[in-house]
Amino acid sequence: MKAPPLLELWNVSKAFPGVLANDNVKLTLNQGEILALLGENGAGKSTLVKMIYGVSPPDSGAILWRNQEVEINSPNQARSMGIGMVFQHFSVFETLTVRENIELGLDKDFLVQIDDLDQRIIELSVKYDLHVEPSRYVHSLSTGERQRLEILRCLIQDVKLLILDEPTSVLTPKEVAGLFRVLRNLKSEGCSILFISHKLKEVTELCDRAVILRGGKVSGECTPADETPDSIARMMVGSDTELSASYPKNINDVPIFKADKLTLQPSNPFGCGLKEVTLALNSGEILGIAGVAGNGQEDLLEALSGEDTRAQDSAVIFNDKAIGKLNSGERRKLGMAYVPADRLGQGAVPEMSLTDNTLLANTHTLVNRGFILRDKLHSLADKIIRDNNVKCANQSSQAKSLSGGNLQKFIIGREIEQQPKVLICAHPTWGVDIGAASAIHRQLIALRDAGAAILVISEDIDELFVISDRIAALYEGQLSQSVETEKTSVEMIGQWIAGSFTNENNKESAEGNYA
Repeated sequence: MKAPPLLELWNVSKAFPGVLANDNVKLTLNQGEILALLGENGAGKSTLVKMIYGVSPPDSGAILWRNQEVEINSPNQARSMGIGMVFQHFSVFETLTVRENIELGLDKDFLVQIDDLDQRIIELSVKYDLHVEPSRYVHSLSTGERQRLEILRCLIQDVKLLILDEPTSVLTPKEVAGLFRVLRNLKSEGCSILFISHKLKEVTELCDRAVILRGGKVSGECTPADETPDSIARMMVGSDTELSASYPKNINDVPIFKADKLTLQPSNPFGCGLKEVTLALNSGEILGIAGVAGNGQEDLLEALSGEDTRAQDSAVIFNDKAIGKLNSGERRKLGMAYVPADRLGQGAVPEMSLTDNTLLANTHTLVNRGFILRDKLHSLADKIIRDNNVKCANQSSQAKSLSGGNLQKFIIGREIEQQPKVLICAHPTWGVDIGAASAIHRQLIALRDAGAAILVISEDIDELFVISDRIAALYEGQLSQSVETEKTSVEMIGQWIAGSFTNENNKESAEGNYA
Protein backbone atom coordinates (compact mmCIF):
# COMPACT_ATOMS: atom_id res chain seq x y z
CA MET A 1 0.00 0.00 0.00
CA LYS A 2 1.37 3.39 -1.02
CA ALA A 3 2.19 5.70 1.89
CA PRO A 4 0.17 8.94 2.05
CA PRO A 5 1.96 12.19 1.14
CA LEU A 6 3.90 13.90 3.89
CA LEU A 7 2.39 17.28 3.01
CA GLU A 8 -0.61 18.35 0.94
CA LEU A 9 -2.02 21.77 0.17
CA TRP A 10 -5.69 21.83 -0.83
CA ASN A 11 -6.80 24.99 -2.66
CA VAL A 12 -4.72 27.26 -0.43
CA SER A 13 -5.18 31.00 -1.00
CA LYS A 14 -3.59 34.06 0.57
CA ALA A 15 -4.28 37.72 -0.22
CA PHE A 16 -2.63 40.96 0.82
CA PRO A 17 -3.91 44.50 0.14
CA GLY A 18 -4.01 44.87 -3.64
CA VAL A 19 -2.59 41.45 -4.50
CA LEU A 20 -3.68 37.80 -4.49
CA ALA A 21 -0.38 36.10 -3.61
CA ASN A 22 -1.64 32.50 -3.76
CA ASP A 23 -4.76 31.44 -5.64
CA ASN A 24 -6.18 27.95 -4.91
CA VAL A 25 -2.76 26.30 -4.83
CA LYS A 26 -2.71 22.51 -4.83
CA LEU A 27 0.58 20.82 -3.97
CA THR A 28 1.72 17.37 -2.85
CA LEU A 29 5.07 16.46 -1.32
CA ASN A 30 5.91 12.81 -0.72
CA GLN A 31 8.15 11.38 1.96
CA GLY A 32 11.78 11.20 0.87
CA GLU A 33 11.22 13.50 -2.13
CA ILE A 34 13.14 16.60 -3.20
CA LEU A 35 10.58 18.96 -4.72
CA ALA A 36 11.57 22.20 -6.47
CA LEU A 37 9.22 25.17 -6.09
CA LEU A 38 9.85 27.47 -9.04
CA GLY A 39 8.47 30.73 -10.37
CA GLU A 40 9.18 34.34 -11.23
CA ASN A 41 9.51 37.07 -8.61
CA GLY A 42 6.07 37.72 -7.22
CA ALA A 43 4.77 34.29 -8.29
CA GLY A 44 3.89 33.46 -4.68
CA LYS A 45 6.71 31.09 -3.62
CA SER A 46 7.70 32.93 -0.43
CA THR A 47 4.10 33.38 0.68
CA LEU A 48 3.43 29.69 0.17
CA VAL A 49 6.37 28.41 2.21
CA LYS A 50 5.67 30.94 4.98
CA MET A 51 2.21 29.40 5.34
CA ILE A 52 3.75 25.92 5.59
CA TYR A 53 6.25 27.18 8.18
CA GLY A 54 3.58 28.92 10.27
CA VAL A 55 4.66 32.51 9.63
CA SER A 56 1.21 33.46 8.29
CA PRO A 57 -2.00 31.38 8.02
CA PRO A 58 -3.84 30.81 4.73
CA ASP A 59 -7.05 32.76 4.11
CA SER A 60 -8.75 29.65 2.74
CA GLY A 61 -8.01 26.06 1.86
CA ALA A 62 -6.37 23.40 3.99
CA ILE A 63 -2.92 22.08 4.91
CA LEU A 64 -2.64 18.34 5.46
CA TRP A 65 0.29 16.83 7.35
CA ARG A 66 0.51 13.05 7.12
CA ASN A 67 -3.08 12.86 5.92
CA GLN A 68 -4.41 14.97 8.81
CA GLU A 69 -5.65 18.55 8.42
CA VAL A 70 -3.60 20.91 10.58
CA GLU A 71 -3.39 24.59 11.44
CA ILE A 72 0.22 25.74 11.70
CA ASN A 73 0.09 28.93 13.74
CA SER A 74 3.77 29.62 14.39
CA PRO A 75 7.29 28.55 13.40
CA ASN A 76 7.61 26.99 16.87
CA GLN A 77 4.67 24.73 16.11
CA ALA A 78 6.08 23.93 12.67
CA ARG A 79 9.43 22.95 14.19
CA SER A 80 7.70 20.75 16.77
CA MET A 81 5.98 18.92 13.88
CA GLY A 82 9.32 18.33 12.18
CA ILE A 83 9.26 21.21 9.68
CA GLY A 84 12.48 23.22 9.42
CA MET A 85 13.32 26.17 7.20
CA VAL A 86 16.59 27.80 6.17
CA PHE A 87 15.95 31.30 4.86
CA GLN A 88 18.02 32.95 2.13
CA HIS A 89 19.38 35.46 4.66
CA PHE A 90 20.75 33.52 7.61
CA SER A 91 19.38 34.26 11.08
CA VAL A 92 22.45 33.71 13.24
CA PHE A 93 24.17 35.81 15.91
CA GLU A 94 27.79 36.53 15.03
CA THR A 95 29.00 37.04 18.61
CA LEU A 96 27.64 33.69 19.81
CA THR A 97 29.00 30.18 19.34
CA VAL A 98 27.47 27.47 17.18
CA ARG A 99 26.10 25.77 20.30
CA GLU A 100 24.57 28.99 21.64
CA ASN A 101 22.90 29.75 18.30
CA ILE A 102 21.40 26.26 18.17
CA GLU A 103 20.27 26.42 21.81
CA LEU A 104 18.42 29.70 21.19
CA GLY A 105 16.25 27.97 18.58
CA LEU A 106 15.22 25.06 20.82
CA ASP A 107 12.15 24.91 23.07
CA LYS A 108 12.91 24.41 26.76
CA ASP A 109 10.89 21.20 26.86
CA PHE A 110 12.90 19.81 23.95
CA LEU A 111 16.22 21.01 25.35
CA VAL A 112 15.83 19.16 28.67
CA GLN A 113 15.53 15.90 26.72
CA ILE A 114 19.10 16.28 25.40
CA ASP A 115 21.73 15.18 27.92
CA ASP A 116 24.72 16.74 26.15
CA LEU A 117 23.97 19.29 23.42
CA ASP A 118 27.62 19.59 22.36
CA GLN A 119 27.85 15.84 21.88
CA ARG A 120 24.57 15.80 19.93
CA ILE A 121 25.88 18.54 17.62
CA ILE A 122 29.11 16.62 17.03
CA GLU A 123 27.24 13.36 16.32
CA LEU A 124 24.96 14.95 13.75
CA SER A 125 27.83 16.90 12.24
CA VAL A 126 29.80 13.69 11.71
CA LYS A 127 26.79 11.71 10.48
CA TYR A 128 25.87 14.24 7.80
CA ASP A 129 29.42 15.39 6.98
CA LEU A 130 28.63 18.96 8.08
CA HIS A 131 31.97 19.74 9.80
CA VAL A 132 30.56 22.19 12.36
CA GLU A 133 32.32 22.63 15.71
CA PRO A 134 29.96 23.57 18.60
CA SER A 135 32.49 25.89 20.26
CA ARG A 136 33.28 27.98 17.15
CA TYR A 137 32.06 31.58 17.14
CA VAL A 138 29.80 32.33 14.19
CA HIS A 139 31.84 35.35 13.09
CA SER A 140 34.74 32.99 12.39
CA LEU A 141 32.65 30.72 10.11
CA SER A 142 32.63 30.85 6.32
CA THR A 143 29.32 31.39 4.53
CA GLY A 144 29.06 27.69 3.76
CA GLU A 145 29.68 26.81 7.41
CA ARG A 146 26.97 29.23 8.50
CA GLN A 147 24.51 27.54 6.19
CA ARG A 148 25.49 24.15 7.59
CA LEU A 149 24.80 25.58 11.06
CA GLU A 150 21.29 26.54 9.92
CA ILE A 151 20.71 23.03 8.56
CA LEU A 152 22.11 21.48 11.74
CA ARG A 153 19.68 23.58 13.76
CA CYS A 154 16.86 21.90 11.83
CA LEU A 155 18.34 18.39 12.01
CA ILE A 156 18.72 18.47 15.77
CA GLN A 157 14.92 18.60 16.06
CA ASP A 158 14.50 15.48 13.90
CA VAL A 159 13.35 17.33 10.80
CA LYS A 160 10.85 15.57 8.51
CA LEU A 161 10.52 18.42 5.99
CA LEU A 162 13.36 20.83 5.23
CA ILE A 163 12.51 24.03 3.33
CA LEU A 164 15.46 25.74 1.62
CA ASP A 165 15.08 29.22 0.12
CA GLU A 166 17.79 29.98 -2.47
CA PRO A 167 20.29 27.83 -0.53
CA THR A 168 23.16 28.03 -3.05
CA SER A 169 23.12 31.76 -3.78
CA VAL A 170 26.14 32.46 -1.55
CA LEU A 171 28.09 29.21 -1.86
CA THR A 172 31.20 28.25 -3.80
CA PRO A 173 30.89 25.33 -6.27
CA LYS A 174 32.67 23.08 -3.77
CA GLU A 175 30.24 24.09 -1.02
CA VAL A 176 27.27 23.49 -3.35
CA ALA A 177 28.52 19.96 -4.02
CA GLY A 178 28.84 19.42 -0.27
CA LEU A 179 25.32 20.72 0.35
CA PHE A 180 23.89 18.39 -2.30
CA ARG A 181 25.59 15.42 -0.62
CA VAL A 182 23.91 16.36 2.66
CA LEU A 183 20.50 16.73 0.99
CA ARG A 184 20.77 13.40 -0.81
CA ASN A 185 21.78 11.77 2.48
CA LEU A 186 18.70 13.26 4.17
CA LYS A 187 16.50 12.08 1.31
CA SER A 188 17.82 8.54 1.64
CA GLU A 189 16.68 8.57 5.27
CA GLY A 190 13.16 9.64 4.33
CA CYS A 191 13.41 13.40 4.88
CA SER A 192 11.48 15.50 2.36
CA ILE A 193 12.98 18.70 0.96
CA LEU A 194 11.25 21.72 -0.57
CA PHE A 195 13.88 23.47 -2.69
CA ILE A 196 13.40 27.06 -3.93
CA SER A 197 16.00 28.22 -6.45
CA HIS A 198 16.49 30.37 -9.54
CA LYS A 199 19.46 28.19 -10.55
CA LEU A 200 17.74 25.77 -12.88
CA LYS A 201 20.86 23.76 -13.64
CA GLU A 202 20.95 22.77 -9.98
CA VAL A 203 17.25 21.91 -10.07
CA THR A 204 17.78 19.46 -12.95
CA GLU A 205 20.71 17.92 -11.09
CA LEU A 206 19.12 17.54 -7.65
CA CYS A 207 15.32 17.55 -7.66
CA ASP A 208 12.90 14.67 -8.25
CA ARG A 209 9.99 16.87 -9.26
CA ALA A 210 9.25 20.55 -9.85
CA VAL A 211 6.08 22.58 -9.35
CA ILE A 212 5.86 25.92 -11.15
CA LEU A 213 3.91 28.95 -9.91
CA ARG A 214 2.78 31.82 -12.14
CA GLY A 215 0.71 34.67 -10.78
CA GLY A 216 0.03 32.80 -7.55
CA LYS A 217 -1.33 29.70 -9.31
CA VAL A 218 0.21 26.34 -10.10
CA SER A 219 0.86 26.56 -13.83
CA GLY A 220 2.73 23.32 -14.40
CA GLU A 221 4.72 20.40 -13.09
CA CYS A 222 7.66 18.46 -14.50
CA THR A 223 10.39 15.95 -13.82
CA PRO A 224 13.58 18.08 -13.91
CA ALA A 225 15.79 15.20 -15.03
CA ASP A 226 13.72 15.00 -18.22
CA GLU A 227 14.06 18.73 -18.92
CA THR A 228 16.78 21.29 -19.57
CA PRO A 229 17.27 24.56 -17.68
CA ASP A 230 16.00 26.38 -20.77
CA SER A 231 12.83 24.29 -21.09
CA ILE A 232 12.02 24.80 -17.39
CA ALA A 233 12.64 28.53 -17.78
CA ARG A 234 10.12 28.62 -20.61
CA MET A 235 7.55 27.03 -18.32
CA MET A 236 8.25 29.71 -15.72
CA VAL A 237 8.26 32.86 -17.84
CA GLY A 238 6.48 31.95 -21.08
CA SER A 239 7.80 30.95 -24.48
CA ASP A 240 7.99 34.53 -25.80
CA THR A 241 10.40 35.82 -23.14
CA GLU A 242 13.97 36.46 -24.28
CA LEU A 243 16.44 34.58 -22.11
CA SER A 244 20.15 35.16 -21.62
CA ALA A 245 22.47 33.56 -24.10
CA SER A 246 26.20 33.84 -24.55
CA TYR A 247 27.43 37.35 -25.29
CA PRO A 248 30.52 38.21 -27.33
CA LYS A 249 33.45 39.22 -25.16
CA ASN A 250 35.05 42.63 -25.48
CA ILE A 251 38.66 43.07 -24.35
CA ASN A 252 39.97 46.63 -24.19
CA ASP A 253 43.06 48.37 -22.88
CA VAL A 254 41.77 51.89 -22.19
CA PRO A 255 41.46 52.14 -18.39
CA ILE A 256 39.23 54.94 -17.10
CA PHE A 257 38.91 53.83 -13.48
CA LYS A 258 41.59 52.32 -11.24
CA ALA A 259 42.25 51.20 -7.71
CA ASP A 260 45.95 51.28 -6.84
CA LYS A 261 47.13 49.29 -3.81
CA LEU A 262 43.87 50.10 -2.03
CA THR A 263 44.30 49.16 1.62
CA LEU A 264 41.70 49.62 4.36
CA GLN A 265 41.17 48.41 7.89
CA PRO A 266 37.87 46.53 8.38
CA SER A 267 34.85 48.82 8.69
CA ASN A 268 33.25 46.47 11.25
CA PRO A 269 34.61 44.10 13.94
CA PHE A 270 33.97 41.01 11.82
CA GLY A 271 35.21 42.33 8.47
CA CYS A 272 38.53 41.60 6.85
CA GLY A 273 39.30 44.95 5.19
CA LEU A 274 41.30 45.31 1.98
CA LYS A 275 44.96 44.46 1.34
CA GLU A 276 46.65 46.28 -1.56
CA VAL A 277 43.77 45.77 -3.98
CA THR A 278 44.74 46.80 -7.51
CA LEU A 279 42.34 46.74 -10.45
CA ALA A 280 41.61 48.58 -13.69
CA LEU A 281 38.22 49.10 -15.36
CA ASN A 282 38.51 49.58 -19.10
CA SER A 283 36.11 51.49 -21.29
CA GLY A 284 33.65 49.13 -22.98
CA GLU A 285 34.46 46.20 -20.72
CA ILE A 286 32.90 44.32 -17.78
CA LEU A 287 35.20 43.15 -15.00
CA GLY A 288 33.61 40.49 -12.79
CA ILE A 289 34.82 39.87 -9.26
CA ALA A 290 33.87 36.50 -7.77
CA GLY A 291 33.97 35.58 -4.12
CA VAL A 292 32.02 34.35 -1.14
CA ALA A 293 30.37 36.98 1.08
CA GLY A 294 32.52 38.23 3.92
CA ASN A 295 35.80 38.40 2.02
CA GLY A 296 35.95 42.18 1.70
CA GLN A 297 33.22 42.80 -0.86
CA GLU A 298 31.45 45.43 1.23
CA ASP A 299 34.69 47.28 1.98
CA LEU A 300 35.60 47.29 -1.72
CA LEU A 301 32.17 48.48 -2.84
CA GLU A 302 32.10 51.29 -0.29
CA ALA A 303 35.63 52.44 -1.16
CA LEU A 304 34.99 52.47 -4.92
CA SER A 305 31.53 54.07 -4.73
CA GLY A 306 32.54 56.83 -2.31
CA GLU A 307 30.57 55.68 0.72
CA ASP A 308 33.90 55.11 2.47
CA THR A 309 36.47 57.87 1.97
CA ARG A 310 39.16 56.57 4.33
CA ALA A 311 41.45 55.52 1.49
CA GLN A 312 44.31 57.69 0.29
CA ASP A 313 43.22 60.11 -2.43
CA SER A 314 45.54 58.47 -4.96
CA ALA A 315 44.23 54.96 -4.21
CA VAL A 316 41.17 55.50 -6.44
CA ILE A 317 41.60 57.13 -9.87
CA PHE A 318 38.87 58.19 -12.33
CA ASN A 319 39.98 59.60 -15.71
CA ASP A 320 43.42 60.37 -14.25
CA LYS A 321 41.83 62.27 -11.35
CA ALA A 322 42.47 61.13 -7.75
CA ILE A 323 39.04 60.69 -6.15
CA GLY A 324 39.77 58.61 -3.04
CA LYS A 325 38.51 61.42 -0.80
CA LEU A 326 35.44 62.34 -2.86
CA ASN A 327 32.08 61.23 -1.49
CA SER A 328 29.51 59.30 -3.50
CA GLY A 329 27.58 62.41 -4.58
CA GLU A 330 30.75 64.03 -5.93
CA ARG A 331 31.64 60.84 -7.80
CA ARG A 332 28.16 60.69 -9.36
CA LYS A 333 28.70 64.17 -10.77
CA LEU A 334 31.81 62.87 -12.52
CA GLY A 335 29.81 60.12 -14.23
CA MET A 336 29.71 57.21 -11.79
CA ALA A 337 26.69 55.13 -10.83
CA TYR A 338 26.29 52.50 -8.12
CA VAL A 339 24.04 49.49 -7.45
CA PRO A 340 24.68 48.48 -3.81
CA ALA A 341 24.34 45.02 -2.29
CA ASP A 342 21.57 46.06 0.12
CA ARG A 343 18.71 47.20 -2.11
CA LEU A 344 16.24 48.06 0.68
CA GLY A 345 17.86 50.61 2.95
CA GLN A 346 20.94 51.37 0.87
CA GLY A 347 19.77 51.20 -2.73
CA ALA A 348 16.38 52.65 -1.86
CA VAL A 349 14.76 54.27 1.19
CA PRO A 350 11.96 51.88 2.20
CA GLU A 351 9.35 54.48 3.23
CA MET A 352 9.97 56.78 0.26
CA SER A 353 8.09 56.60 -3.03
CA LEU A 354 9.72 55.41 -6.23
CA THR A 355 9.58 59.03 -7.39
CA ASP A 356 11.62 60.23 -4.42
CA ASN A 357 14.01 57.30 -4.72
CA THR A 358 14.58 58.31 -8.35
CA LEU A 359 15.46 61.81 -7.17
CA LEU A 360 17.97 60.62 -4.57
CA ALA A 361 20.31 59.22 -7.21
CA ASN A 362 19.75 62.05 -9.73
CA THR A 363 19.95 65.28 -7.75
CA HIS A 364 22.76 66.49 -10.01
CA THR A 365 20.41 66.41 -13.04
CA LEU A 366 16.98 66.94 -11.46
CA VAL A 367 17.70 69.91 -9.19
CA ASN A 368 18.37 73.40 -10.56
CA ARG A 369 19.29 76.26 -8.22
CA GLY A 370 17.74 74.43 -5.30
CA PHE A 371 14.45 73.66 -7.08
CA ILE A 372 13.35 70.14 -8.03
CA LEU A 373 12.44 69.79 -11.70
CA ARG A 374 9.16 68.01 -10.96
CA ASP A 375 7.98 67.31 -14.50
CA LYS A 376 11.34 65.91 -15.47
CA LEU A 377 11.46 63.81 -12.28
CA HIS A 378 8.01 62.26 -12.81
CA SER A 379 8.78 61.53 -16.46
CA LEU A 380 12.03 59.80 -15.49
CA ALA A 381 10.40 57.73 -12.75
CA ASP A 382 7.67 56.61 -15.16
CA LYS A 383 10.26 55.71 -17.78
CA ILE A 384 12.29 53.60 -15.34
CA ILE A 385 9.18 51.71 -14.21
CA ARG A 386 7.92 51.17 -17.77
CA ASP A 387 11.22 50.24 -19.43
CA ASN A 388 12.17 47.78 -16.68
CA ASN A 389 8.73 46.19 -16.28
CA VAL A 390 8.64 47.06 -12.58
CA LYS A 391 5.46 45.64 -11.06
CA CYS A 392 3.97 48.30 -8.78
CA ALA A 393 0.78 50.34 -8.40
CA ASN A 394 2.45 53.53 -9.67
CA GLN A 395 5.47 55.74 -9.06
CA SER A 396 3.98 56.84 -5.72
CA SER A 397 4.37 53.30 -4.35
CA GLN A 398 6.75 53.00 -1.43
CA ALA A 399 9.95 51.11 -2.17
CA LYS A 400 9.21 48.62 0.63
CA SER A 401 5.93 47.64 -1.05
CA LEU A 402 7.77 46.08 -4.01
CA SER A 403 8.99 42.50 -4.13
CA GLY A 404 12.76 42.13 -3.88
CA GLY A 405 13.08 41.31 -7.57
CA ASN A 406 10.99 44.27 -8.71
CA LEU A 407 12.89 46.68 -6.47
CA GLN A 408 16.15 45.33 -7.92
CA LYS A 409 14.86 45.98 -11.46
CA PHE A 410 13.95 49.54 -10.45
CA ILE A 411 17.39 50.27 -8.92
CA ILE A 412 19.29 48.76 -11.86
CA GLY A 413 17.13 50.71 -14.32
CA ARG A 414 17.59 53.95 -12.37
CA GLU A 415 21.38 53.66 -12.44
CA ILE A 416 21.70 52.54 -16.07
CA GLU A 417 19.31 55.27 -17.22
CA GLN A 418 22.00 57.80 -16.24
CA GLN A 419 24.31 56.35 -18.93
CA PRO A 420 27.28 56.45 -16.56
CA LYS A 421 30.90 56.26 -17.62
CA VAL A 422 31.57 53.88 -14.73
CA LEU A 423 29.06 51.54 -13.08
CA ILE A 424 29.86 49.74 -9.82
CA CYS A 425 27.32 46.95 -9.48
CA ALA A 426 26.84 44.46 -6.64
CA HIS A 427 24.89 41.22 -7.14
CA PRO A 428 22.84 42.52 -10.08
CA THR A 429 20.39 39.59 -10.21
CA TRP A 430 20.30 38.48 -6.56
CA GLY A 431 16.81 37.07 -5.90
CA VAL A 432 15.65 37.97 -9.42
CA ASP A 433 13.81 35.44 -11.59
CA ILE A 434 15.33 34.17 -14.82
CA GLY A 435 13.32 36.45 -17.10
CA ALA A 436 14.28 39.60 -15.16
CA ALA A 437 17.88 38.39 -14.84
CA SER A 438 18.09 38.03 -18.60
CA ALA A 439 16.78 41.56 -19.07
CA ILE A 440 19.33 42.93 -16.58
CA HIS A 441 22.15 41.09 -18.35
CA ARG A 442 21.11 42.63 -21.69
CA GLN A 443 21.07 46.10 -20.09
CA LEU A 444 24.58 45.66 -18.72
CA ILE A 445 25.89 44.43 -22.06
CA ALA A 446 24.23 47.36 -23.87
CA LEU A 447 25.80 49.81 -21.41
CA ARG A 448 29.17 48.15 -21.93
CA ASP A 449 28.79 48.37 -25.70
CA ALA A 450 28.04 52.07 -25.32
CA GLY A 451 31.53 52.48 -23.85
CA ALA A 452 30.96 52.29 -20.09
CA ALA A 453 33.41 50.57 -17.74
CA ILE A 454 31.52 48.19 -15.46
CA LEU A 455 32.52 46.35 -12.31
CA VAL A 456 30.22 43.51 -11.25
CA ILE A 457 30.70 41.85 -7.87
CA SER A 458 28.70 38.63 -7.58
CA GLU A 459 28.69 35.33 -5.73
CA ASP A 460 27.15 33.66 -8.79
CA ILE A 461 30.10 32.37 -10.84
CA ASP A 462 27.85 31.22 -13.69
CA GLU A 463 26.47 34.74 -14.04
CA LEU A 464 29.95 36.26 -14.11
CA PHE A 465 30.98 33.91 -16.90
CA VAL A 466 27.94 34.99 -18.93
CA ILE A 467 28.46 38.76 -18.73
CA SER A 468 32.11 39.38 -17.80
CA ASP A 469 34.91 40.07 -20.24
CA ARG A 470 37.53 39.62 -17.56
CA ILE A 471 37.22 37.99 -14.16
CA ALA A 472 39.09 38.05 -10.84
CA ALA A 473 38.50 36.66 -7.34
CA LEU A 474 38.43 38.27 -3.90
CA TYR A 475 39.55 36.31 -0.86
CA GLU A 476 40.10 37.69 2.65
CA GLY A 477 40.55 41.22 1.31
CA GLN A 478 43.03 40.23 -1.40
CA LEU A 479 42.23 40.44 -5.10
CA SER A 480 43.71 38.09 -7.68
CA GLN A 481 44.93 39.36 -11.00
CA SER A 482 42.23 39.40 -13.67
CA VAL A 483 42.04 36.89 -16.49
CA GLU A 484 40.06 36.91 -19.73
CA THR A 485 36.90 34.94 -19.06
CA GLU A 486 37.35 32.83 -22.17
CA LYS A 487 40.83 31.78 -20.98
CA THR A 488 39.78 30.34 -17.63
CA SER A 489 37.13 27.99 -16.22
CA VAL A 490 34.51 27.83 -13.49
CA GLU A 491 36.68 25.25 -11.73
CA MET A 492 39.73 27.54 -11.68
CA ILE A 493 37.75 30.54 -10.39
CA GLY A 494 36.13 28.22 -7.84
CA GLN A 495 39.61 27.45 -6.53
CA TRP A 496 40.54 31.13 -6.51
CA ILE A 497 37.53 32.17 -4.42
CA ALA A 498 38.69 29.58 -1.87
CA GLY A 499 42.04 31.41 -1.75
CA SER A 500 44.28 29.24 -3.93
CA PHE A 501 45.66 32.26 -5.81
CA THR A 502 47.31 33.39 -2.57
CA ASN A 503 49.22 30.09 -2.29
CA GLU A 504 52.73 30.27 -3.71
CA ASN A 505 52.45 26.65 -4.86
CA ASN A 506 49.56 27.55 -7.12
CA LYS A 507 50.89 30.88 -8.29
CA GLU A 508 52.79 29.66 -11.33
CA SER A 509 49.87 27.60 -12.69
CA ALA A 510 47.48 30.48 -12.15
CA GLU A 511 49.70 32.99 -13.90
CA GLY A 512 49.58 30.87 -17.01
CA ASN A 513 45.93 31.93 -17.38
CA TYR A 514 46.40 35.66 -16.91
CA ALA A 515 45.57 38.02 -19.74
